[in-house]
Amino acid sequence: MLHPDARLPRFVAGHLKKSGLVLEVAAFFSPAIILAIGVMSGSALYFSLPVAPGLPVYGGLVAAGLAAGLWHCCRPGRAAGGLLVLLAAGVLFGLVRSEFRTSHAGEIPAIDTGGRAIHVTGWLGAVEASASGRSRLVVRIPETAERRAYRIRVLGEAGNVRPGDAVSVRAVLSPPRAAAVPGGYDFAFHAYFAGIAATGYAVEPARAGPGLEADAASRALARLRWAMAERIRARLDERTGALAAALLAGDRSGLPPQDVEALRTAGLGHVLAISGMHMALLSGGIFFAIRAMFAAWPRWAARHDAAVPAAIGGLVAAAIYLALSGAAIPTQRAFIMTASVLGAVLVRRRALSFHTLAVALVAVLTMTPEAVVTPGFQMSFAAVAALIAAAQVWQARRPPPAPLDAGRGLRTFFGGLGTTSFVAGLATSGFAAFHFHRLAAFGLAGNLLVMPVFSLLVMPAGVLAIVLMPVGLDGPALDVMSWGLSAVLALAHWVAGWPGAERTVVSAPGWILALYAAGFAAVTAGRGRLRLGGLGLVVLALAGWAGTERPDLFVTRDGVVLARTVDDTGWGVSDTRRSRFPARVFLEGEGETGRPQALVQTCDDVGCGRPGAGSPANYVRLTSFDQLAEDCRRARLIVTERTVPDHRIRRCEAVVIDGTRLARRGGVLVWMEETGAMRLRHVLPARTRRWHAREH
Repeated sequence: MLHPDARLPRFVAGHLKKSGLVLEVAAFFSPAIILAIGVMSGSALYFSLPVAPGLPVYGGLVAAGLAAGLWHCCRPGRAAGGLLVLLAAGVLFGLVRSEFRTSHAGEIPAIDTGGRAIHVTGWLGAVEASASGRSRLVVRIPETAERRAYRIRVLGEAGNVRPGDAVSVRAVLSPPRAAAVPGGYDFAFHAYFAGIAATGYAVEPARAGPGLEADAASRALARLRWAMAERIRARLDERTGALAAALLAGDRSGLPPQDVEALRTAGLGHVLAISGMHMALLSGGIFFAIRAMFAAWPRWAARHDAAVPAAIGGLVAAAIYLALSGAAIPTQRAFIMTASVLGAVLVRRRALSFHTLAVALVAVLTMTPEAVVTPGFQMSFAAVAALIAAAQVWQARRPPPAPLDAGRGLRTFFGGLGTTSFVAGLATSGFAAFHFHRLAAFGLAGNLLVMPVFSLLVMPAGVLAIVLMPVGLDGPALDVMSWGLSAVLALAHWVAGWPGAERTVVSAPGWILALYAAGFAAVTAGRGRLRLGGLGLVVLALAGWAGTERPDLFVTRDGVVLARTVDDTGWGVSDTRRSRFPARVFLEGEGETGRPQALVQTCDDVGCGRPGAGSPANYVRLTSFDQLAEDCRRARLIVTERTVPDHRIRRCEAVVIDGTRLARRGGVLVWMEETGAMRLRHVLPARTRRWHAREH
């Protein structure tokens, strides 16, 4: 065992030794966690920087690693230097792996039809449901000798074409768009790494395409998933059949929007995404069933460990479920975490520990380093970390075993269910609020009501249905699952209907999330006063969130302006007919749920202006340049959809946001200070990264 002081630099250890904090920090800085923190930090740094890291960043990390290595080799207490080397190596690996992943993902074409419809041929990968309730087709274009395989997503009707079949679609396409609001969901980023070359809409229903021989295995799997979903929907009623198909086959195309919204409002949105909970219920159920079967064989159990074949069976079941559900990124993360837990059982290590979590985290970021900035990654690992920390506290304080008692067993089960729901919900709430700007006020109540039905009835019946489906005996199991899902939906709608079930929160800058995540890591994985320090960081992040200065204006990419109303009771919009989606996203980030009012403006033949010289919201929106010189003298901000020559912008006393700037850098948030200073934040930086280059 390393001496605690050897895990820290000597000058830090000297100051902290008397307080005993060294022991607590050293317990946190285990090699596996240090490596995971380094890889996570390197990946997050790569994707958060406005420009790609250059040689100075890589060279600095190499130099830091060499310096720490020399320190590690030359000083008597060498553990601290070794951990610093490991940290630097992790950061460097995260940066290099992210760079390689970004370069490799960019080898797909950029498609822009310029408003014209073209024919796209490939095979239908999936039929999805869009936010509006319309169907969305995912067409996969096979790889050729000249280019990699890629996908397109279009709104349209599948017609008689089913997933796995060759398809031809006539559609209008354009490159995936960046975020609508600075700091918002960046679809261009996610589409870049998902291999989506274009999005758009079909001008006519899809038709059967020319025969294909490529991707035979993937197409067969798509047909199998669709056949499973169709069989489930045919057996059950419309609502429960759609939900069962989403849970068992990953097909969410038939989910009614009102049911989806009710589940999210009740804090049950996690049941829709096939992730850790579903994988754990499936593989865990198989694990315990196989273990009980082998344990009931006395002669075999006396010589062998029943957990080994049980872990192998759980892994096989998890792999099959991964393939059948479509192998989405959240499902891949869940499989890696499940494989880490069951792998720990195979090598006779503690299944639930921070070491296992660190191994799973590094494995996920090695495969998909871009996942580090996604809400699914952050929320899933936050929930697992919090549950591991809670389990460690419970194991340290649990009472000695008592005689078997049915009442005690029920109390323990529901108490454990309530505790895990509370811990996981509390752990993910901060990350969910940051990304989605909404909180389920009664999420704990919803989980306490629904999860017993879901865990004890819905998923076991669903697993049994999958097992019996090849022999055609899945009907009774699906009926039981349908009954359970009816109860789940009824309870979800009931909780969602409670007054104040959903709360909105304002958006926050990225440094708030980084500070909150650091504090959360210290609270869950730390000890003693390190946990108190982490709690202080969490409180500091929340205080910074509450004190974040809100913008005065938002200008959409199309030049539509949103500003606060004169009485400061809401937001007004300069044009209620255009840019509705960016306006809605911006208002959600400001904690507003209703529709914006028409903005009070003074208009003439050349444009519109906000009255009140000297007001922080004073601006002019131009449609003509006839009075540009005059407006440059009397306004603080000029917004126009037209292109203003650079020499006129330089001579203008006001800040000018013209159509060229908006088209190149997207919408912009504006902060106007009483001193006359002005801060602007565009969606895109001046130098775009590779995932945004396809849009221009």
